[in-house]
Amino acid sequence: MARKGADVVSKWWGLLALGALAVGVIAVVVAMNWPAETRSNRLRRPEDAQLLVLGQKVYAAQCAACHGPRLEGQPNWRERGADGRLPAPPHDASGHTWHHPDEELFRITKHGVAKAANLKNYESAMPAYEDRLSDEEIVAVLSWIKSTWPPEIRARVDRINAEASR
Repeated sequence: MARKGADVVSKWWGLLALGALAVGVIAVVVAMNWPAETRSNRLRRPEDAQLLVLGQKVYAAQCAACHGPRLEGQPNWRERGADGRLPAPPHDASGHTWHHPDEELFRITKHGVAKAANLKNYESAMPAYEDRLSDEEIVAVLSWIKSTWPPEIRARVDRINAEASR
């Protein structure tokens, strides 16, 4: 009788351990696929058609006035204006947006250039969008921008993200 009770307890602990292992595996899979600010290689998702529709809509409403409806940016974007601020850069393949990892672009868009780069007294015409756009809307805009780039630039961005996540 005592042996039978020990077998039941042993099976119970075995099932409990197996269940804990399953929960752990599920948690890892979810964490790896969760689009969070700290998962830079998952931020821009140019293959997600539904996200791209949202991104194009948000871009047109929030970004195109400065960065241009065709992502072309403002003239002389590398030279400071009379106000000391840089004009809005292009987000097309001719610009420098694709030189930055996703996480950095997310932080700049959400928190503004000065806060994202930890620069005191930096003046920028680029507003912070943390009170205007949700994280998903920011990801959508960045995804839509990336979707417009040629394959070779998208591949370079993927390598930049891989380096940044190491």
